[in-house]
Amino acid sequence: MEATADEVDRAVRAARAAAPALADRATRAAFLRTAAELLEEARGPLVEAADAETALGPVRLTGELARTCYQLRSFADIVDEGAFLGVVIDHPDDTATPPVPDLRRYKIPLGVVAVYAASNFPFAFSVPGGDTASALAAGCPVVVKAHPDHPATSELVATVLRRAAARHGVPDGVLGLVHGFDAGVELVRHPLVSGAGFTGSVRGGRALFDAAAARPVPIPFHGELGSLNPVVVTEAAAAERGEQIGAGLAGSMTLGVGQFCVKPGLVLVPEGAGGDRLVKSLTEAVSNTEAGVLLDHRMRDTFVAGVRERAGLPDVDTPVTPGAGGEHTVGAGFLTVPAARLTGEGAHDLLLEECFGPVTVVARYTDDTEITAVLGRLPGNLTATVQLSSDEAAGAGGRGAALLAELTPLAGRVLVDGWPTGVAVAPAQHHGGPYPATTSTSTSVGGTAIERWLRPVAYQNTPEALLPPELRDANPLGLPRRYDGRPEHGGAVR
Repeated sequence: MEATADEVDRAVRAARAAAPALADRATRAAFLRTAAELLEEARGPLVEAADAETALGPVRLTGELARTCYQLRSFADIVDEGAFLGVVIDHPDDTATPPVPDLRRYKIPLGVVAVYAASNFPFAFSVPGGDTASALAAGCPVVVKAHPDHPATSELVATVLRRAAARHGVPDGVLGLVHGFDAGVELVRHPLVSGAGFTGSVRGGRALFDAAAARPVPIPFHGELGSLNPVVVTEAAAAERGEQIGAGLAGSMTLGVGQFCVKPGLVLVPEGAGGDRLVKSLTEAVSNTEAGVLLDHRMRDTFVAGVRERAGLPDVDTPVTPGAGGEHTVGAGFLTVPAARLTGEGAHDLLLEECFGPVTVVARYTDDTEITAVLGRLPGNLTATVQLSSDEAAGAGGRGAALLAELTPLAGRVLVDGWPTGVAVAPAQHHGGPYPATTSTSTSVGGTAIERWLRPVAYQNTPEALLPPELRDANPLGLPRRYDGRPEHGGAVR
């Protein structure tokens, strides 16, 4: 099953040869929609295969597949609209200083994209996921390095996507699939690969990122690596609705057996009666959560060892002890620690690192200076959340605005009075954040994810007859564009 270097080379070369078939936007959009249609038709066997390999359950997997199909159709709509091309036309202006020549700018596909599938989402962040969908939408063929936790599902999905491609005259090579650790390294180093998307661990992602940068010709590497996703609960919020916040936290940190990249892993909770009620509510809810199966035994062993090491630190308590459940399962739980233990360097820094699985750390603070001190020690995150009282949310006292200002530098998505699990596929979404959450400033979810696989090019003083149709004055493709400083919303110029 492990791909050799020759097999990786053949997959990449086949992908490059398929690129011309994606040049037509109408073909790309139709391909994406057909892919969604055929995935839905194959729902039964796909979900069955994914459940057998991941134990995520038919309900969760059916919903994830629906999200994946929605994602494909969303990118098809983006391709049809054409705004992602970023067309800008400036005619000569001799009065400007310095003078402006005739300039016409738009974006073109990078080339072959390597996609590294995630373990925890066998559909939405794997072979047919957002990286693949956005790359194909940009006009880039894809070679996916399958995740070892769901190889059979990956093969089945790849077959469906190739069937969709064939219906529109697109060669099979437009979607390559390789297996194996060495194949993943060969892929990022291949000279015909022009960009890469990754979702996984800090260690694995950083190794590939470094390999991408060390190539004779470095390439962009858009990696999602790890995130603690801190939550701050104000004293007023805990007093107002501590029980509700505790129950919500339990649902978020145990969702999918804690295997979501945006699971809240550190929660700052005030000392006092409101915080005590929150912790009591959290204890009751987590205690009633059934043990679950992690994606593989390696993850299970890492989780069990990780929570044991964290629980052994001084002043760390375990109101509900996380760790091994049955022979293949793990039990959810949480740790508590005085926030003061996290304000300076030491052994407790381990509590500021992501622990993949159903566990979170509740840090009890005594005043706002401890909140600031702990937040100041955090690395970059995908999300940061604040739970406010109704008065604070309305702007009273300025506390809400002050906390948002503290959290914004830490994350790509900032939430108020919600929970980070559940990443909507929407035009305004941003799923990324400062390192190590991601290795770039882009998003892997939402319409603007397509921008990762495009590069701008400008034509200067180019005769109309030689310009690509996207940049001609008459706008024969009816594209949205900026024309001599004025936005135009599409429609061919008569």
